[in-house]
Amino acid sequence: MSIHDKLNASMDSRDVSSYLDLIHDDFVVVFHKSGNQFSKSEWSEMVTGMMANDKFVQESSRCVYENDDILVSHGLMSYPDGSREAVMLVAMLKDGKIIRMETGATTLE
Repeated sequence: MSIHDKLNASMDSRDVSSYLDLIHDDFVVVFHKSGNQFSKSEWSEMVTGMMANDKFVQESSRCVYENDDILVSHGLMSYPDGSREAVMLVAMLKDGKIIRMETGATTLE
């Protein structure tokens, strides 16, 4: 199963443990909008909170490209405040896990 498929399955089932199993110990996530960067432990706290909230919903996700080094996907997300975004995700892979993830989002009306 591809990283993209595993990532989506963990999001759909809200399985934090499975999601975090896909994250490399040296992981860094960068938010394009703010430039904020978070480590695996910081991201783990955020993901746990997001998955616990039923109003945080990944509406769809499609794999644009994936190989052993990179995953590029595009999806639609809904948030607790009622907003929605189209999200481009680029994940660098190492040892079969995500080591760096960057997102770019466009607000949908």
